[in-house]
Amino acid sequence: MKYHADEKGDRRLFNRRYRQNSVVSKSFGILADRPECYVYSDTLGCVITGLPRDDVAVHYSCRRALSTIQDVPGSVADNAVGKDLLAIVEGVADLGAQKDIGVTGSFLVGCFNERSDIDLVCYGAEGYQAARELFGQRDLIRPYEDSDLNQLYLRRAKYLEGSSFDALIKQERRKLQGLTTGSGAHVNCEPLRADDDRTFARVSSKEVGEMSLLATITDHTEGLTTPAVYGIRVTAILRSSIDEPGSFARRIGFVRSYLGAYTGAFRAGDTVHLSGKLVHTQGGILNGFGIELTPWNVSALYVANLVT
Repeated sequence: MKYHADEKGDRRLFNRRYRQNSVVSKSFGILADRPECYVYSDTLGCVITGLPRDDVAVHYSCRRALSTIQDVPGSVADNAVGKDLLAIVEGVADLGAQKDIGVTGSFLVGCFNERSDIDLVCYGAEGYQAARELFGQRDLIRPYEDSDLNQLYLRRAKYLEGSSFDALIKQERRKLQGLTTGSGAHVNCEPLRADDDRTFARVSSKEVGEMSLLATITDHTEGLTTPAVYGIRVTAILRSSIDEPGSFARRIGFVRSYLGAYTGAFRAGDTVHLSGKLVHTQGGILNGFGIELTPWNVSALYVANLVT
């Protein structure tokens, strides 16, 4: 739940005031009087928040929104960050990537303000390549460098608890993000799986417990899009909620992340500190035990930090 009705909120939607929610687990509290919005997911093996299909009033398309902004800029053109977005939209058009890149966040639903970020998404391998080319255009987006690195560290440190400055910056530089050349707004792009991707179509998971460990990334091929999957080899178990955790070590073969913060963040050979759910998964490319990172937890912060 990204925005929720609040009389003191600083965003306006449908002639009502809304407050931005950046912490997924807070949705459980916000929806406390809507138990029908708590759904058990067989794929994830846990309870998540969801909306009954009959309650959906408007469906927003990220790709269509980007196209609409190009054709009818409206109030976007009156906003400093919006002007930067319009320049980026032109860059997307020049690449012929309108079908591969979209806009999400506040510009998707129309509640942006002068403090808004530009949140983009790209789809599949073609979208990922187009986004890399887009972020390589220094006249539109400049990378985080020099003094800006402190800004990036402070932005991410609250989500990547326990990570050192150097390790966090190395991890973050692998992702599609930067600052607009106009207003200096943060801009990022989350690579999503292609529309026809069936990687998780027949996957089911069961939660076993929680575990914190050190592991080596063995394969990052499926880690470049969200949900990201990395092959891992466990080197040490640091903490566990289950008895005799050592017996699981050699049987844990992957980490699956529904947290966009870790998409594209790791490469084969990296050592990472993982803290998440131990799950047993069946179906598709995932069979056996793995560590799962989801935002739908309220007892602990699930993280994946690069170790240098």
